[in-house]
Amino acid sequence: MGRDIHGLKKITGWNTITIDGVLHEFVGGDGSHPQSMDIYQKWDELLDQMTLRGYVLDTLIILLDMEEDEKKHVLYRHSEKLAIVFGLLNTPTRSPIRITKNLRVCEDCHTSLKLIPNIVDREIAICDQNRFYCFKDGSCSCKGYW
Repeated sequence: MGRDIHGLKKITGWNTITIDGVLHEFVGGDGSHPQSMDIYQKWDELLDQMTLRGYVLDTLIILLDMEEDEKKHVLYRHSEKLAIVFGLLNTPTRSPIRITKNLRVCEDCHTSLKLIPNIVDREIAICDQNRFYCFKDGSCSCKGYW
């Protein structure tokens, strides 16, 4: 699965989360999930709280030639962020969120994931193609070896 950008094939990133035995898959920017409106609304609320805690979006990681607003939109809608918010909406309070990702977690998501657990009082774990990350108490188990 991927898309062609200037003759290069880019692999599409996706994340999965299993809730009550049902596997849910999220692709960045996808609005096809039945709970998309709730997910995006909750993400906007989280984003406001993250910004108050010093979060600044890192658009430098997007190397494609696009406007700054487009870059922000793409980063705000990364698949791990959508999967995490879906987990927050559909699991009991304070229960851990477990996500699987097919690609490496980007630097911006890694930064935001250090903030989210303190806001929602949960542990968040992501297993990507390289390693396992456990986010809690404002830090990551990788200890900066992202």
